[in-house]
Amino acid sequence: MRKLLAGLTAVVSIAASSLTNAAEERTVCIYDPLGSSGPMYNLMTEYRNFAIQNGYNFELKPYTDEKIASDDFKAGQCDAVVMTGARARPYSKFASTIEAIGAVPNASIMRKLVMAISAPGAAKYMSNDRYEVGGVIPAGPIYLFVNDRSIDTVEEMSGKRIATLDYDAPSIKMVNHIGAAVVPSNSANFSGKFNNGSVDIAYAPALAYEPLEMYKGLGTKGGILRYNLAYLDFQLVMHKEKFTSEFMQASRSFVATLFDKAAAGVAKYTEAIEEKYWIDLPPADVAGYNEMLRQVRVVLRDEGVYDGKMLKLLKNLRCKETPSAAECAESLE
Repeated sequence: MRKLLAGLTAVVSIAASSLTNAAEERTVCIYDPLGSSGPMYNLMTEYRNFAIQNGYNFELKPYTDEKIASDDFKAGQCDAVVMTGARARPYSKFASTIEAIGAVPNASIMRKLVMAISAPGAAKYMSNDRYEVGGVIPAGPIYLFVNDRSIDTVEEMSGKRIATLDYDAPSIKMVNHIGAAVVPSNSANFSGKFNNGSVDIAYAPALAYEPLEMYKGLGTKGGILRYNLAYLDFQLVMHKEKFTSEFMQASRSFVATLFDKAAAGVAKYTEAIEEKYWIDLPPADVAGYNEMLRQVRVVLRDEGVYDGKMLKLLKNLRCKETPSAAECAESLE
């Protein structure tokens, strides 16, 4: 029996080695705030195994600076890149609109969306002349972190300093809309500005709380508004000419199977936040904020920032889940 098992192990090892040697070499740049020890990098190790089985052997290159990862991809130093939806806007207007303000209220809607856009019928929307999105990974709701719990309404946010992604037009539009002060920031420094008191407010997913030590900025007076401003996602964007269309579709289908594992990671990071920090908003305020964000989405759609087809798909998903919502009786968006 031992000889048989040893023989089978050797056969499997030889087969795996043969597949790796036969696969075409490609490189994927992976933005993960925690580098090679982070959740996105770990998920991409599974993706690499899938890709080898489908003819491509990926070298995984971790980046803790998202801008550098994007720049290296654009310059052709990477064949593919993993980045947030906001950063992916220059490569896919359709897919980047997933992160539209207030458009994905919960994980249920996100799951339905990912499954819909990963299906073969959606392939034409995931591709343009130069780039194609090979998969979307959920990373959880984006919340407002405030250094004073009294900052719990739009009126209280007026005049406050908000760490705002300087490359993300929707974020700048939203901060200006509520009358707050934009403090230009990026994914590498926004948490530091919040932690050292340079800003009063920052927006981030739960996964940023512990690794980026955002509890330092919260201190004894701060809190986190339990309201989904948007839903963060990571997108696998690829140079279209480097891969076959068959592989692209197989890629989206495989990445969709990682949804539950990614969602479990989001839940773990959310549970790590101490309950004392959460601030729950009155239902009337939530309804008002939902309408405000809807109006901003419509403006950004009309300005060409958001993709109208994605917004319509998201609205249909929301209204199927909550048909009594006010927006479902209107024709806008």
